[in-house]
This record gives sequence, C-alpha cells and structure tokens, in this order.
Amino acid sequence: MDTGDTAWMLASTALVLLMTPGLAFFYGGMVRSKSVLNMMMMSLSAMGLVGILWALYGYSMAFGNDVGGGLLGNPFEAWGLKGLFVGSYTGDAISYPLSGTIPALVFVGFQATFAIITVALISGAVADRMKFSAWLVFAGIWATVVYFPVAHWVFAFSSDATGVVGGWIANDLAAIDFAGGTAVHINSGAAALALCLVIGKRRGWPREAMRPHNLPFVMLGSGLLWFGWFGFNAGSALGANGIAGFAMINTIVATCAAMLGWLVTEKIRDGHPTSLGAASGIVAGLVGITPSCSSISPMGAILLGVITGVLCALAVGLKFRFGYDDSLDVVGVHLVGGLTGTILVGFLADPGSPAGVAGLFYGGGVDQLWRQIVGAAAVLIYSFVLSYIIALVVKAIMGLRVDDEQESNGVDEAEHAETAYDFSTLRSISGGGTPRPDAATAKAAAHVPAHASKEG
Repeated sequence: MDTGDTAWMLASTALVLLMTPGLAFFYGGMVRSKSVLNMMMMSLSAMGLVGILWALYGYSMAFGNDVGGGLLGNPFEAWGLKGLFVGSYTGDAISYPLSGTIPALVFVGFQATFAIITVALISGAVADRMKFSAWLVFAGIWATVVYFPVAHWVFAFSSDATGVVGGWIANDLAAIDFAGGTAVHINSGAAALALCLVIGKRRGWPREAMRPHNLPFVMLGSGLLWFGWFGFNAGSALGANGIAGFAMINTIVATCAAMLGWLVTEKIRDGHPTSLGAASGIVAGLVGITPSCSSISPMGAILLGVITGVLCALAVGLKFRFGYDDSLDVVGVHLVGGLTGTILVGFLADPGSPAGVAGLFYGGGVDQLWRQIVGAAAVLIYSFVLSYIIALVVKAIMGLRVDDEQESNGVDEAEHAETAYDFSTLRSISGGGTPRPDAATAKAAAHVPAHASKEG
C-alpha cells in the first residue's frame, strides 16, 4: 500500500461524492420554484439507493471476474463486499485486500460515487412531472441492469497477475475512456432521452416559458461540479502521480474553453451571453474532457473544449426541433458532450500523453477512431433500449408521472408535502408587538415534522 496514493483516493472519493449535491443545486436552480425540492431529492435519493445496491452486488457486477464475453462481472463474487475487508489492520505488514496500491475498500468507495452521480444525472430530463416513487424504482432497476454491466465493460481491466478477466470495451475493443465518457455520460444521456420520451412532455411545454427560478443556485452547482470533477478525472489515475496531474490540467483548460465557446455561441445566436450559458458551458466542458483527459495534450484539450461547448450549446435546441421534452438538457449536454469527447479521442489522441495512443491527426490513422465510435455506439444503443423498456414497465405497473392537477400545483407539495420557500403572511398583534401566524399557518405548524426547525 502507498499512503500517498491512498490519501489522494480518499480525497477524490469525497470530491466525487460532493458532485451529487452540486448537481442537486445545478438542477434545482434550473426548475421552477414549485419543483425545486423534488428535483434536489431525486439527486440525493440516488445517493442512498445506489450506494446500498453498490455495496450489495453492484461492485461485484462491475468489477467481479467476468462470467462470459466481457459483458458482466460475477454478482456473487463480492456480494456484500465479502472478502474485501478481511485481514489485519493493526500490524505493520499489510494483510488486507489491495487494489493496486490502495486498499480495495477505498476503490470500492471511489467507484460507488461514479454509480451514484450517473443515476442522478438522468433525473434532469424528467423534472416537474415524475412521481418520486416511480423515480426510485426506475433508478434501482436502471442501475442494476444498465449501469453496473456497462461499468464492467468500460472500467474493469483484465489482469494476468491475478487472473481477473474484465470488460470487452476496456480489454477487447481497447477504446479509451479514462473517467467515464461512455459509462457515465453517454449512458445517462441515452437513458434520459428514453425516459423523457416515455413519460411525455410537461403540461404547457413548449408554449409556456419555464424559466430557471434561481440562477445563483445554478452557478453554485456548476462550481461545485467543477471542484468535485478533479476527483472524478484526476482521481481516475488511482494514485497521486503524474497521470493525475496531466488529467487535472486538461480538466481545467478544456472546461475554460468550453465555457467560452458556449458564451460566444450564445452571443452570436441570441445577442446575449448568459449566466445559465456559462454554467452549462462549464458542465459541457467537464463532460467532454472526461473520457479524453489522459490521451490528449493540453492544447488538444482546449480545442476539444471549444468544440464541445459550441456543439452542446447548439444541441440543447434540438428538443424544440424534434419535440422531446428533456427538461434540463441532459441529452444536449451529457449525451452530446459525452459523444463528442469520446469520439474526438480518435482524432486528437497524442502519443506523448500518458495513454500513448496516436489519433488521426497524429499519424495514427483511423484505428483508434473506429474503436471510439464502436464503444460509444454500443453504450448508447444498449442504454437507450434497456432504459426505454424499464420505463415502459414501470409506467405499466405504477405510472410514471403525477396527475395534471398535482403537476400544475407543483410536485414539491404533491410528492413531499413541502415547499422550498415559505411565503405565508404574518399578522401583527393589535397595537404592535410580536407577529403571530394566521390560523392557516398555525394549523400547518402543528404538523411540522419533529426533525424540522422551529422556524421551519
């Protein structure tokens, strides 16, 4: 075990976990005020649900020894994380399981945070209208039959030393996806498209303006995502080393370039660069550099960032052209951004980078390009088809969306019996003095949950 590597991976795990609350702020600010709590709850609930599934069997399905064709790890090999924590933790000699130079349990925790945020990303496509119970059922099934197998395809590398056989994209196809352009972003973006097609459009969309209710929330969320993304990308080096540093600088410059690319596109198209555009450009850049941060040069990362920012800014308008209501542009940012970053590896891969692969622009021909396209297409098709089927099944059994009246009044009240903002009026006691609540407010206060503050 290397203590420096372990310390960095512990920090990276915390950074990536912070991304999900950051996503909650990012998505929560983009919806209307009557839906903000539900939107944030969909992200936070993914932490609770997927974290448990990961410990039970998800890690084993993703990183267990392959059970056939590079498609799936053995779900029973490390069921309940058995075998990953047995050993002595008190002696000088290391006698507990390691993953490379870090404790196996640290790697388990790091990868759990990837599974969590991938599921949470999907929720932005169905803002304002999905039942919370249906979301939890969909999320649990989707994680099991889509994310865990795809994570095995992309992240599970074979090892001759241990005899472990991994996934087909990582080993047989040899497509480059350093931190999850396929497994995380194309995967969640394709699922988001399928789910929003099955659930249908919001009432009034696109005739009614459905503007973000809190742009400072959106900007705060994008900042937290950028901060956490250093754990996402640099942490994927699995050590405190030069590859982590390489991934870090590419994550910085590509994101900066994507934000500027999005803002310039807005200025030319709409006449105004917006705060929402800046925040969205940041996320688009982070998505685009995720698969490629170990394989392209910093100058290549800047070019990739600009291309990703411009393409995603244009892609968010496709929903109006084709009529699918992707509420918060998961398809336009994560699917398009993930495809862009993954495929551009085939053009921009620099043989001087840690990946050591030459793309088309560096004399490598189309060898790496076709691998990138096949890997991206396989994940897109698999995720879309399975997600569509899961959504149809959940819809048939329990329904996916709230009824029209609940949607009109807001899913916060319908699903959670709460509102994000308390606008109740206070009446002053006659002649001045301490304000007191009116009768309706007093009646509601009698039912405040025990864990709520007195002021709430």
